Amino acid sequence: MSRSLYDWFAGSVARFGDHVALEVGDERLTYAELAGLADRIAAGLARGPHERVGLLAARSAFTYAGYLAVQRLGGTVVPLNPEFPAARNDAVAAAARLDRVLREGDEVPASAEGLRPRTPDPDDLAYVLFTSGSTGTPKGVPIRHRNASAYLEHVIPRYEVGPGSRVSQTFDTTFDVSVFDMFLAWGSGATLVVPTRNEVLAPVRFVNAKRITHWCSVPSVISFAQRLRALRPGSMPTLRWSLFAGEALTLRQAEAWRAAAPGSRLENFYGPTELTITCTGYELPADPADWPRPANGTVPIGTAYPHLEHVVLDEHGRPADEGELCLRGSQRFPGYLDPAEDAGRFLAFDGDVAVVYDGTAPLTGAHWYRTGDRVRREDGLLVHLGRLDHQVKVRGYRIEPGEVEAALRDRPGVLGAVVVAVPGGDGEPDLEAVCTGTDLDGEGLLAALRDRLPGYMVPRGVTVLDELPLNPNGKTDRNALVALLAERVAR
Repeated sequence: MSRSLYDWFAGSVARFGDHVALEVGDERLTYAELAGLADRIAAGLARGPHERVGLLAARSAFTYAGYLAVQRLGGTVVPLNPEFPAARNDAVAAAARLDRVLREGDEVPASAEGLRPRTPDPDDLAYVLFTSGSTGTPKGVPIRHRNASAYLEHVIPRYEVGPGSRVSQTFDTTFDVSVFDMFLAWGSGATLVVPTRNEVLAPVRFVNAKRITHWCSVPSVISFAQRLRALRPGSMPTLRWSLFAGEALTLRQAEAWRAAAPGSRLENFYGPTELTITCTGYELPADPADWPRPANGTVPIGTAYPHLEHVVLDEHGRPADEGELCLRGSQRFPGYLDPAEDAGRFLAFDGDVAVVYDGTAPLTGAHWYRTGDRVRREDGLLVHLGRLDHQVKVRGYRIEPGEVEAALRDRPGVLGAVVVAVPGGDGEPDLEAVCTGTDLDGEGLLAALRDRLPGYMVPRGVTVLDELPLNPNGKTDRNALVALLAERVAR
């Protein structure tokens, strides 16, 4: 039977009440203490409407207790980031139709007297996260308790987490993998350990100082640590599991991390917010000599979880070994907060023919979610080839930026590489590349690409930066790069 998010936490409170549940800076809260704080916040929330609550707080005990407080009342939490522009948070609040916003610094009642908690139905919404919409308006992704419970039932035993485990929380609550971190820990009796933003960028120091056993982050953190020459062999002996999500994990990144944490099992996992955090995974073999070596230089995203179904469809909607990845099953969300967003994002089969959902008929569990991600099957594993909407057409040629990025990453000294299309002087798009690393020469990199790739795939220029711009979730900010490069081209 599906459990609510709070049920997962409450089970650990009952069994491990005196174990530490949360560490934020110098502050430590046991499961009993965190439950008590959440109850007091919930008692304050219950004095007004609380069906859908915005949480405007970050990386504090109040943040996590507030998250649990909303769940305690059977409400839906909508995370807001204090570092985001006010206009963005206002747009999310309006789209989510919030009853109220819980803010850092709000008064916490001295007791939970009068609290009347509610156990939600499995089909009630646990949380709503907002992703960038194609129209420029934030797009709300609601996740039900049923979806989250199916996910936790898989990942908690998968990653061997329990009392004594210490789980990193590198993601802000506006990013869905934060839910993985929180409830992987709280659903098993482990400790959630929250780094500051600066500590995230110094993973070796943080892992060792806090004795982290389970690390999870975006792969960009590896490149940042490499640039600081922090990933020395054997430098992270406490790690038992190292998990990476949110963007492509390159083989070079994985090799560097494996050398620094040789006792850790290393897994690349993948999933859009709409499929409840992650839906595929691949654990690299212990011996790097046994690692698969896809042509694009990335670690495979592996196979779909056993309780999910997946299919790969070509551009004509037929099953194929390369094309768009589509999934359905117990983790698939019920549809966007604004139903108008559903059209085109799902499909069903009429016999062998894929029919794209047009939004007129009811959306059912039989519909497949279209991820918009292009994959290829290689030796039984799925390899992520990039977003369908990142594919560009330059001078009549269709180009996958990931193929050019892989060629750049093969060059000595290159740590990071991103290729984007920017408007050229004649109004047509041109490829531009950005690289990070040591002792790099843009002209030399271009010359190397000309020896390896067809001329139409060679970028017009290579810009060398100290580091790639990241968005608040730690992913490479491609939009910022396009703006930077377009500005340079305009000069």
